[in-house]
Amino acid sequence: MFRIDGMSRTPVYEQIIEQVEKLVSLGIMKAGDQLPSVRSLSIELSVNPNTIQKAYSELDSRGIANSVPGKGCFISESAEDAIKNAGRKKLAILRELVKELALSGVTKEEIEKAVEDGLSIPAEN
Repeated sequence: MFRIDGMSRTPVYEQIIEQVEKLVSLGIMKAGDQLPSVRSLSIELSVNPNTIQKAYSELDSRGIANSVPGKGCFISESAEDAIKNAGRKKLAILRELVKELALSGVTKEEIEKAVEDGLSIPAEN
């Protein structure tokens, strides 16, 4: 279910977080679904268990997962909303980037085309 790109500049724990967010956004993982145990996922991915724990702790702090002592880590009831809200916060970054692009001479049509291209990316990426 999870894959790590050893050549990526993105830290391993962030790659795990991104993949969980994507699985939730696509409806593959739903509220109440249990994430793999820290130990099993660390073995599966050949990653230090502390790295997996860091990812799970961050998912917990973002409201995407809940850790239940002795039971495991589960997708939270509010996971979809947390992911959507985080995405909406990125709109401010997008607005600033669009302003910079416009000031540097990129046309409105080029920007719109880039946005359309971005919206049409297959979910597997």
